[in-house]
Amino acid sequence: MPAEPTVIQVTGDKPAENYDVVIGNGLLGRLQGMLGERVRRVLVIHPRALRTTGDTVRDELAEAGLTALTAEIPDAEEGKHIQVASFCWQVLGQNDFTRSDAIVAVGGGAVTDVAGFVAATWLRGIKVVHIPTSLLGMVDAAVGGKTGINTAEGKNLVGAFHPPAGVLVDLDALGTLPKNELLSGMAEVVKCGFIADPAILDLIESNLDAVADGSSDVVRELVERAVRVKADIVSGDLREAGRREFLNYGHTLGHSIELAERYQWRHGAAVSVGMVFAAELGRMVGRLDDATADRHKEILTSLGLPVTYRKDRWSALLDGMRRDKKSRGDLLRFVVLDGPGKPSILEVPDTSLLFAAYQEIASEPESGIRLSL
Repeated sequence: MPAEPTVIQVTGDKPAENYDVVIGNGLLGRLQGMLGERVRRVLVIHPRALRTTGDTVRDELAEAGLTALTAEIPDAEEGKHIQVASFCWQVLGQNDFTRSDAIVAVGGGAVTDVAGFVAATWLRGIKVVHIPTSLLGMVDAAVGGKTGINTAEGKNLVGAFHPPAGVLVDLDALGTLPKNELLSGMAEVVKCGFIADPAILDLIESNLDAVADGSSDVVRELVERAVRVKADIVSGDLREAGRREFLNYGHTLGHSIELAERYQWRHGAAVSVGMVFAAELGRMVGRLDDATADRHKEILTSLGLPVTYRKDRWSALLDGMRRDKKSRGDLLRFVVLDGPGKPSILEVPDTSLLFAAYQEIASEPESGIRLSL
């Protein structure tokens, strides 16, 4: 018999910002309860790859008496564009969606990002429920209320904070997830281990075989621990005015790599390299001990994730990092560690320090890892 679902609450400054993240198996029956009694129309947004799943969710809602439609969008980062959001707005308008109606996002982190943005902007905000189907979506993108789309200048530069009405983390989806996608998502789990819960790192290092099995009890525990980390940090800091910045560990360089690669790298692979860079940066300024810095490479390598990037891309990466949301004018800011579970902010006025840290992770172009992990 499947274990009982785990419920983790995210709280905000207002009651309307409170919601539950439900983690378990076979959770679709809980969707209508999350939507609430007032909702009459629902738009299910899903990627092409999950057409069958999207149709199943739509049919479940229709059987419950709701008017349910689907909107199919491109897979992965290709769906995070203003043209896709415009298409979704068109569907909402043509079907007379009001403020008492809702959106359901079914898919990975890119889908929950764009669907959340559409929900945040339609009539200045309608209800959205996320059903993440990737590990990355479960532990990161679907939780926290950040929404966004990409522009030619960078990732997530246009967006809004819009808490969901709830998140259904159905672990059954991980059982069929390709191994490379599961392990890519583990980068965000590792991040949570380094910034807040070092027990995550111990669990991964001691159970590498189970970590690669999406149906294992170890993966469930990792998901629950990572969601608790994010829920704890996000609660009370919805708009990234304080501790929430720590969730960007590894993301400053990671987002720049994604831009340089035209989003052909998976997010987790880019963040993996970004965390190793941040660890080297922390070591260079005397904040992070050698053992913890080295542990970054060891654990990420054991998961098959990249820990280096091309030496000849530094100029493009620096340009990308200057557009990072944490930057203040010309001052670059990075999340670094003072030790396991002790994140802090480092302001870097001199880019020569960044260049020196990058040399520690740089690889020659011919041996640089070019993955869609």
